[in-house]
Amino acid sequence: MSWLRRYRLHIALMVVGLAVFGVTAGKRLAKQSTDPHFVYLADAWLHGRLAIEPPPERGDDWAKVETVEFEDGTQARGRKLKTRPNFRVAGGGEIPKNKIAESLGTTHYVSFPPFPAVLMLPQAIIHGRIANDVFMTVLIAALVLPLLFTVLRRLHHFGLSQRSVREDLWLVACLGFGTVFYFSAVQGRVWYMAHVVSVALCLAYVWCSIEARHPILAGLCLGLATMTRTPMALMFPLFLFEAWRICGGRDGMRDAVRRGLMFAAPILVIAIVAVVHNVARFDEPLEFGHSYLAVRQQSNIETIGMFSHRYLARNLAVGFTLLPELTAAKPFISINGHGLAMWFTTPVLFLLLWPKLKGPLHRPLWITIALVAIPTLFYQNSGWLQFGYRFSLDYMVLLIVLLAVGGRPLTKVAKGLIIAGIVINLFGAVTFARYNQFYKSDTANYNYVVKH
Repeated sequence: MSWLRRYRLHIALMVVGLAVFGVTAGKRLAKQSTDPHFVYLADAWLHGRLAIEPPPERGDDWAKVETVEFEDGTQARGRKLKTRPNFRVAGGGEIPKNKIAESLGTTHYVSFPPFPAVLMLPQAIIHGRIANDVFMTVLIAALVLPLLFTVLRRLHHFGLSQRSVREDLWLVACLGFGTVFYFSAVQGRVWYMAHVVSVALCLAYVWCSIEARHPILAGLCLGLATMTRTPMALMFPLFLFEAWRICGGRDGMRDAVRRGLMFAAPILVIAIVAVVHNVARFDEPLEFGHSYLAVRQQSNIETIGMFSHRYLARNLAVGFTLLPELTAAKPFISINGHGLAMWFTTPVLFLLLWPKLKGPLHRPLWITIALVAIPTLFYQNSGWLQFGYRFSLDYMVLLIVLLAVGGRPLTKVAKGLIIAGIVINLFGAVTFARYNQFYKSDTANYNYVVKH
């Protein structure tokens, strides 16, 4: 009973999350999503395979590696290029396509960092390739609410936040229902499950990093987050800044180095596993499979690259300028397939511009956020198709923590902004991938933002 009294708010938040996310997911909750990549990967592992065999019956964005035989009898794995008459060989190099004598078949792989598949293993053991990834996504999303509350109270315990319990609950509501986390939490599909899992791991990482109390666990959480969403590898400064602060800077150099090494150890182990996994599939240590996707951006990837400054203007526009369009005809609201600006979906983020306090976490958090955001700002994809800028979930937890430590009072205006965000994201959670009439997902609208 004492345990129940102590954690009654955590339990209540978990129940609220299960209820809200479950009801919003609706009929999706009863079956597998349309893009169950992590289910297929978990099932493949259980059968001792890295490839998805037999080929997947459903889903998009599969990495496809073709095996060909050349005129001289040699064989190679790779893919035919779209922008030039060559065959890209896995591991490096290109060979003219006219030297190919025969195609020996195509192997399918999951192109996303694999940790969420680990979470699907228990279900895959029982249900195989029909396991329910929507249920698992909703369950983890509900867990995010008490996790954030725990982090916020820990910040208060160590004097890093002056927020009351009630204010922390408002911030929990903000992350859970007033950001693009909400629409992501009720999808189950591969892209959104990865975001939900990474948010949970980010919260665990922040909890472990406060005062650098748990370096090994912090490294483990960072490593697993990276194996869910690769840009999150750049969250490392937060722990290092905290270790430096707590150990007294130069005076505690030895202790800071010790904590840093403990932090790095699990990251190194996970990195080695990831490299082995990638080499076994694509003969390249840093290739998760995105170079083998048959997507509309394939030409850009081949000619410009996976990352380039030429994508920056497009991604900044998506993250900070896109708004819904009001139309005279039904359904009266039209949302670009690239999504909506961060400040529109979560207007309370404006408070970050005027913090009341700039404590010891202020600068480390902003530096960490900037580093995590950089890869996606230069990435070839904007997150299309989406309700809001979903890549912001890579650092949204850190933005909420900044709101907590910034000390700006949650006045009626601030609470009104949180409520406005909840209403906006409720619309997204209900309509996205259900009521397609609200979304402009045609090629013309995709190219409009790309070119402008």
